Amino acid sequence: MMPLPQFTTLGSGPTVLMLHGIGGGHLAFAPQVETLAQAGYRAVAWDMPGYGRSAPIEPYTFKALAQSCIDLIDALRCESVVLLGHSMGGMVAQEVIARRPDKVKKLILCGTSAAFGKRTDGRSAEAWAQQFIGQRTAPLDAGKTMADMAATLVPQMVGPGALPEGARLAEHCMAGVPAATYRRALECLVTFDRQAALADIRVPTLLLGGEFDRVAAPAVMKQMAAAIPRARYAELAGIGHLMNLEAPDAFDALLLAFLREPAPKPLPDTH
Repeated sequence: MMPLPQFTTLGSGPTVLMLHGIGGGHLAFAPQVETLAQAGYRAVAWDMPGYGRSAPIEPYTFKALAQSCIDLIDALRCESVVLLGHSMGGMVAQEVIARRPDKVKKLILCGTSAAFGKRTDGRSAEAWAQQFIGQRTAPLDAGKTMADMAATLVPQMVGPGALPEGARLAEHCMAGVPAATYRRALECLVTFDRQAALADIRVPTLLLGGEFDRVAAPAVMKQMAAAIPRARYAELAGIGHLMNLEAPDAFDALLLAFLREPAPKPLPDTH
């Protein structure tokens, strides 16, 4: 049994489990934890393995990250959760629902995609993945710290309408990510491909995009929403990749409206 990942929790009621991105940590959902707890939910935000106080795992794969998340759901003693994933956390969420659909009753995917950078220009995906990892780790190889990286990357990721405090919190989160974990997470990230599993997602699903997101473009998220039977897409104007911190009030309003919708009748089983 792997050690359970660490998490923060607030409130009581139906459980909403939040999975952060590659530059995040449990603090990346601080505004949502407060909002959800006040609205009558049990808000849980994990530190992905290797982040915060969570022990690293080997191998660092989506299969292992999903198993870690499933173990946490079991430890929270709830039959199923509402699963919210941002960016790489949205990929972990897709992996969890592909493996254990019984554990998830609603799904929220923010600034994420169903596969990492699949090339359509004939270049090998492998070469492109290695180039991407190389670009992202070059500053670390040159002696820069994660705090240096955060100061460069976060301003590039946010939209013109971003709340300055939100961007500062995002920088704080990324500065605290261990460089070794960041490297392992990048290597894991480029392996992701769950495009074929989208049609099998049977639960109500909300996809949230940022108008200025250059990491997970709105067009990509709209395509994903079209491929999931019960999905809809909503977009935050003026906002970039870190939407839940850039525009917490608008984000939380969309989230709560979705959570409060009554559960629809089950889809007829196609299998």
